Amino acid sequence: MPKALITGVTGQDGSYLAEFLLSQGYDVIGMVRRTSTINFHRIAHIQDQIELVPGDLLDQVSMIRILEEYRPDEIYNLAAQSFVQTSWNQPVFTGEVTGLGVTRILDAIRTIDPKIRFYQASSSEMFGKVVETPQKETTPFYPRSPYGVAKVYGHWITINYRESYDLHATSGILFNHESPRRGMEFVTRKITHHVAKIKLGLTKELRLGNLDSRRDWGFAGDYVKAMWLMLQQDKPDDFVIATGETYSVEEFLTEAFGCVDLDWHDYVVQDPRFMRPAEVDLLVGDPSKAGRDLGWEPTVTFPELVKMMVDSDMKLLEAGEKPL
Repeated sequence: MPKALITGVTGQDGSYLAEFLLSQGYDVIGMVRRTSTINFHRIAHIQDQIELVPGDLLDQVSMIRILEEYRPDEIYNLAAQSFVQTSWNQPVFTGEVTGLGVTRILDAIRTIDPKIRFYQASSSEMFGKVVETPQKETTPFYPRSPYGVAKVYGHWITINYRESYDLHATSGILFNHESPRRGMEFVTRKITHHVAKIKLGLTKELRLGNLDSRRDWGFAGDYVKAMWLMLQQDKPDDFVIATGETYSVEEFLTEAFGCVDLDWHDYVVQDPRFMRPAEVDLLVGDPSKAGRDLGWEPTVTFPELVKMMVDSDMKLLEAGEKPL
């Protein structure tokens, strides 16, 4: 039975990946950071099937201890300070976790067992102020936030350790991927949750920032399969994972409010507080390499994704449950 360690197992991607790996017959270990608030709701349905261990990307000793004790065959590093807006208010912390945290894991692998296969969650935010469209594996990076900068560091240190120590270390450059498990701080989930609240008469408005930003939005459940496929290859490499289609925040609004037969113009207010100091205007990925080398392609369309999220939030609110 192969054994995999997932950092960030309680997040959106971590929960979907844990589910997928269990379906593939893996022994799954999930690393969790000790906090005063326990937040296991995304993995509650599989919590008895995985082993949760304490660890922190800020603490090299904890990484070494986990690798020594559990000896995983694969490590998926999904842990990060992953909210772009927060990275402006906590730039040093973002750099420590999202950037240097990758080095701590890689060095633990090099020290304990260089045969471990490593996946690094890179991000389309690394492209930032894009220099070509669509963005592919060879597109130069131009990050526009402390989060994007930290992700670039994590990406390049993965390449550096791969080339320097012959590690099977791969980065997946994932474009935006959403689901009903998306955190409330992200614009897609903020929209679908408010659509449900407005439809049910629980609120009357939704405040947002830039409505013109365009993103390549896919389904997180599809994207975690791509992570796994990368680590099954004979040689490590880097892959863009995307749908190849781009939609604006305004188009997301139209689709989401349309799911409940409402017009977003009647409810949305643009608020300068939600504008970024430096905006990323257009992201759209070219997933052709992943299709060719991994045999991967997305299965959920943009309208299907939005409807999935709106329907989920409607059910949550109608049942009186606390949102994820």
